[in-house]
Amino acid sequence: MRTYAKPLSKLIDELSKLPGIGSKSAQRLAFHILSMEDREAEELAKSILDAKERMKFCPVCGNLTDGDKACDICSDVKRDRSIVCVVESPRDVAAMERTREYNGLYHVLNGVLSPMDGIGPNEINLKSLILRLQENEIEEVVLATNPNTEGEATAMYVARLIKPSGIKVTRIARGIPIGGDLEYTDSVTLLKAMEGRREL
Repeated sequence: MRTYAKPLSKLIDELSKLPGIGSKSAQRLAFHILSMEDREAEELAKSILDAKERMKFCPVCGNLTDGDKACDICSDVKRDRSIVCVVESPRDVAAMERTREYNGLYHVLNGVLSPMDGIGPNEINLKSLILRLQENEIEEVVLATNPNTEGEATAMYVARLIKPSGIKVTRIARGIPIGGDLEYTDSVTLLKAMEGRREL
């Protein structure tokens, strides 16, 4: 038995394809969109199409930018150009920038190595990183991939590629999150926290 008319069912189906949106959330969003003024709904649709059309990958670092020019971070002359933080996605750049502590440049891989999924070094933004390191005065590369199997494998692979060049390669620290409880922390996280301990 069909519950909704075809256009509404289609909208719910499309919204439920978004990450983190289940069928109930998709229904709420769909009904909200239907209750919007026509102008508001048109602006929403236009902004989605505009973002899809205009957003491109930065030719320098692989972050998102509008158009074919370098992103704002790569263009900022006040950034420390001797250090590059390697991340998996543009979302990771945003997370790092929220800390307001890092003032270097970035390199976005736009993926991680995952042989099981057929993703090798040629499927991620790795060649441009190696070229960047040869052309610039970069002294340190910080590997900030996620602490999961694919992220760790990617970090180790990138480190092995870079180390022969003499550039310092570091890895972000891992451990217990602020507000976390030791009793609920897995053994690997505890081990990494102990390995990364420092003097106070």
